[in-house]
Amino acid sequence: MHLLIGVALAVSSGLLAQGPVADSMPNLPAQRIGPHDLLAISVYGAPELSRSARVGADGLIRLPMLRQKLKADGLLPSELELAIAAAIQSENLLVDPVVTVTVAEYHSRPISVVGAVRKPLTFQAMGSSTLLDALTRAEGLTPEAGPEILVSRSQPGPDGAPATIVQRIPVRALIHEADPEMNIQLYGGEQIRVPEVGKIYVVGNVRKPGAFPVQDASGTTLLKVLALTEGLLPFAAKQAYIYRQPPNSTVKHEIPVELQKIVERKAPDIPLEVNDILYIPDNKGKRLTVTTLERLAGFGSATASGIIIWRR
Repeated sequence: MHLLIGVALAVSSGLLAQGPVADSMPNLPAQRIGPHDLLAISVYGAPELSRSARVGADGLIRLPMLRQKLKADGLLPSELELAIAAAIQSENLLVDPVVTVTVAEYHSRPISVVGAVRKPLTFQAMGSSTLLDALTRAEGLTPEAGPEILVSRSQPGPDGAPATIVQRIPVRALIHEADPEMNIQLYGGEQIRVPEVGKIYVVGNVRKPGAFPVQDASGTTLLKVLALTEGLLPFAAKQAYIYRQPPNSTVKHEIPVELQKIVERKAPDIPLEVNDILYIPDNKGKRLTVTTLERLAGFGSATASGIIIWRR
């Protein structure tokens, strides 16, 4: 009751503290305070105690004339108001202080969006925020985005130490099927990564060599990739070669392929994997070295190799 009467008198008499602490404070949604948040603290009738204060990395703040630091981390602004008032009373600075705490800037709940998005960014979670909200802020996915979105967040592990949990969100379920369960809530501290889609590189005697995105690696075969290149050029060799690097290996393996038999349906089509290099020589040419093939493929970089990336 005393607090309400004090505030009413202050408003009617125009005696509220003026200056940078009270001027044009943003109306941010009230949520729990965290490290590095910027607070505007106003104590009625005590301009010497009114100030802006940034919460330290330890979650504490220091106010002038108070001997002790105050814990702010994890408190709502209204709870911190009571804690500051109690500290002022306990040190006999004011009998019945009226304290107002406003969060001027949130810095304790960053959400990062990186990878195959149009505008990578980091923003602060204020109020309710979802995965689609974050992707909208990043202006959506690029055509090179892969089939999954990775959301990483830190949670306490079994021993109490922080552990990183990664949640995989299928792009089709989130965007195309509009599954509400995939549009997860974000609370701050998350990192959203959108990996680029894998590619298969085709060089040699085809009409349009290049790097081709692979959305579904399980269904990608040699004939499908040849269709994307618009077919073979005249005098293509009967045999082609796939250069593939196994996991946890630095050496690429050369796999001979009976190209003509596959095209003539005398041999079964073969699957290709992400990052495969398919080289189709001509009848008279010698096979290129792996180093030369990698330079030609350029691992999808048009500026480095001059190869155009063709998409469906």
